[in-house]
Amino acid sequence: MKPVTPSAALAEIVGSKPLPRTEVTKKLWAYIKKNKLQDKKNKRMIHADEALKPIFGKSELDMFKMTSAVSKHVK
Repeated sequence: MKPVTPSAALAEIVGSKPLPRTEVTKKLWAYIKKNKLQDKKNKRMIHADEALKPIFGKSELDMFKMTSAVSKHVK
């Protein structure tokens, strides 16, 4: 996988070094689980905290739409 460079907002979560997209997704999920941001009843929904709101663009996002939201924050 070709490394991508995260935006400043995304770099706060995954770091600023270029990473493959798969690694960006892994680090995002680790952050989401560590901070317990998944909805307790509907595990597909992710509640954005202050660090994730600029990336998601809203306060709640379906996990299947996360990759398209994140793709706007990588080069």
